[in-house]
Amino acid sequence: MSRIESRLKQLKGQGRKALIPYITAGDPHPDHTVELMHTLVAAGADIIELGVPFSDPMADGPVIALACERALAHNTSLRMVLEMVRQFRAQDNDTPVVLMGYLNPMEAMGYQTFVTAAKDAGVDGVLTVDLPPEEALDIAPIFAESGLDPIFLLAPTTTEDRIRSISEHASGYIYYVSVKGVTGSSSINVDDVGAKVNSIRALTSVPVGVGFGIRDAATAAAVGRVSDGVIVGSVLVDTIANNQENIEALKAALTNLLRPMREALDEVAS
Repeated sequence: MSRIESRLKQLKGQGRKALIPYITAGDPHPDHTVELMHTLVAAGADIIELGVPFSDPMADGPVIALACERALAHNTSLRMVLEMVRQFRAQDNDTPVVLMGYLNPMEAMGYQTFVTAAKDAGVDGVLTVDLPPEEALDIAPIFAESGLDPIFLLAPTTTEDRIRSISEHASGYIYYVSVKGVTGSSSINVDDVGAKVNSIRALTSVPVGVGFGIRDAATAAAVGRVSDGVIVGSVLVDTIANNQENIEALKAALTNLLRPMREALDEVAS
């Protein structure tokens, strides 16, 4: 059983919902990423999504695109990101880590080389934004053999047939994009999200996390009521951008943002 599956089963048994924050590796500086990952865990994170910076993040809005620029300005590479995970594992061997990014860096490294290095570093899952299941047939067996969970995106427009197809390849959790558009969207209709999550659950047993548009404790609680977990990204990355000059202030700001979400989700459970 993977760390992701184990953590989600544990939470389900407790009646709790997963809190899954996203940050971009190397932002605001590569030296701070591991420290920020530990900060997220201390604030209540159950799983961490760690973004691999890419020069053309086509699914991301301006907030995360700028984070990629800041990280790449410090020459943050995929190999550096894997080393960050390795350093994180020196103190935390329990919190699942998912790499989120684009296909090109993995392709450049070589799929088998990447998968071996990722597993050795302590990565638990990989979400490749521009790799649909239809094009993952050659890669999925490599992931499966190494025990990495392939995580896929579903959108409001995803059909039932496609949900079934994606579910055949997915493990860990499914990332449901709550709104049409790029990351950083601010409008979310919880009733629509709940209806879509229910339709997804009718077709797969893989847990469903919901992201895009979750910016505060109230939204996290509302989405937590209709899903297995909430994924929080742009608001955290924006907080990093606004506090990048002072690491201690940044850690406090992230904690002050994430901890109320943890508390709100636990109130939903209780």
